[in-house]
Amino acid sequence: MSETQAKAGAPPRSWRKLLARLFYVLLLAWTIGWALKRVSVRINESAHPAGFAQGVMQGAMMPCALPNLLVGVDVPIYAKNNTGRTYKLGYTVGVNGCGAIFFGIFFWRLNRWKKRNDVPT
Repeated sequence: MSETQAKAGAPPRSWRKLLARLFYVLLLAWTIGWALKRVSVRINESAHPAGFAQGVMQGAMMPCALPNLLVGVDVPIYAKNNTGRTYKLGYTVGVNGCGAIFFGIFFWRLNRWKKRNDVPT
């Protein structure tokens, strides 16, 4: 009976694990937001127009701007001074590549979780 009482008083491990994950996700979001803001400001202050490579970089970082935009931090996600078609092609490649990597990892982990827990599909 004393073992049951000891377990009831301590918080479950799943809560600690959830709080730790939440903390790390928030820390990662803050770090990405800080880096995104620094890089965006540097790109927008450049005298040279943004080209394909900068378009790919900004396109890949665009989804990372969402947490900052949700909390009210205005992060520039598109270079005003760009080369036109090549920048836009790079931006599109960056956004789609980032999405493919994110959703690829997400579905890979989901598939692993289903196999581990024997969840019927």
